[in-house]
Amino acid sequence: MLSSTPAPKGKVLTYESINPRIREVQYAVRGELAIKAEELKLRLDKGDRTLAFDRIVNCNIGNPQQLQQKPITFFRQVAALTEYPDLLSEEQLPITQQLFPADAVARAREILASAGGAIGAYSHSQGIRSIREHVADFIAARDGSPASADDIYLTAGASAGVQQLMQLIISGPEVGVMIPIPQYPLYTATLALYQAHPVPYYLDEAHAWGMNVQDLEASLHAARGRGVDVRALVIINPGNPTGQCLSESNMREVVEFCHRERLVLLADEVYQTNFYEPDTRPFHSFKKILRSCPAPVRDEVELVSFHSISKGMVGECGRRGGYFECTNIDPEVMKQVYKMASVNLCPNVQGQILVDLMVKPPQPSDPSYPQYRTEVDGIFASLRRRSRRLHQAFNEMEGCSCNPAEGAMYLFPSIQLPPKALAAAEEAGKNPDDFYCLRMLDATGVCVIPGSGFGQKEGTYHFRSTFLPPEALFDTFIADLKNFHQEFMDKYRS
Repeated sequence: MLSSTPAPKGKVLTYESINPRIREVQYAVRGELAIKAEELKLRLDKGDRTLAFDRIVNCNIGNPQQLQQKPITFFRQVAALTEYPDLLSEEQLPITQQLFPADAVARAREILASAGGAIGAYSHSQGIRSIREHVADFIAARDGSPASADDIYLTAGASAGVQQLMQLIISGPEVGVMIPIPQYPLYTATLALYQAHPVPYYLDEAHAWGMNVQDLEASLHAARGRGVDVRALVIINPGNPTGQCLSESNMREVVEFCHRERLVLLADEVYQTNFYEPDTRPFHSFKKILRSCPAPVRDEVELVSFHSISKGMVGECGRRGGYFECTNIDPEVMKQVYKMASVNLCPNVQGQILVDLMVKPPQPSDPSYPQYRTEVDGIFASLRRRSRRLHQAFNEMEGCSCNPAEGAMYLFPSIQLPPKALAAAEEAGKNPDDFYCLRMLDATGVCVIPGSGFGQKEGTYHFRSTFLPPEALFDTFIADLKNFHQEFMDKYRS
């Protein structure tokens, strides 16, 4: 007999009743600072002129086009033609050929044909086959060793791929994953969501944020001594938030460490075209390093590598495109990877198209190549100049020290805050670097992220800033930061 007890009143979903793992998730780059910056932007948009600035500068996230990085023309031409295929019809083609270069028209037709004629349809769960083949060709050319489309999964950005693999690896609350500190908060957030143990290892700030295998071993053995089933090692290279590029010898040590300790290597390589010292610190993929190792290392280390259209010179963050490649993964496990991809039906096709264009851009014989080359080289040179200018500016600020950005899009300076500032932060109920960054936002409209959102050694304070503001605004941008910092230090000076 059904109960006649009336249902309790009030909301079913409350803060207390939702999944407790959700409550534990923290994601600093879209956290308090970003929320407040958006509120201030809305005030400016409504005509509020009481603020100390007239614009918000979002340096909290690597979002190039938000800060006026121009999209690559060829990429957008092809994307436009695939979005509106009527432009390729016999009736419209004469006009289209006047507006679009021949290689853009040909590429759009090729993509539409591989997508079954309509990009609004579901694709294969791993992504369109021809695009995965182009990714495999790109990897083979980059690394000098074969790659297979069957080992490649297209994803809605690298983040979706990371979450998919983490879900696969984490079989229960006893599982741990080694993550760098500082780290991109995607990893701590995902581990919290799946109720796994973050096993931190510290990057060495005094040595250009490098990795020390002895520190890796100490962290791993301490975690295993506590009963944690440590299964994987995450490496972000080039680094986020630290901007380092690992040396080839350091990477080889890491691969050997993973083989010795039976760890899956998760290589986040989304900044692989953002490396600014190619002569002294070039980018090497972990796939290339692994394949150059002797047997049995090259055949036994389980590696998953991630890449994305969001970074580099492409900067198409909002289109959500990326991929991961599996190397030395058990065939039975690969079946489960496919099953989980199938549950999500397929990655978004617009993102897949941009992946295709990223890995197979115009070639020297193509009509679009001169413009493509000019645009890519111009963006790269500007990013390099901006990284150096901001690095110099931070090191000129009192109590501030900053390693150069060898890669990626960020600087992660350390700041020595006066005792009175620490006391004021404690009184406000804030971490000291949160307090500093909030004051910066109030004074300048510049939104950065405190180091506490990425993890840092106890007793140290940092913040992460992109160097993505438009180069034409850099004089004002740097002057505002320097003026704020000096006023802050003077106000809280002992």
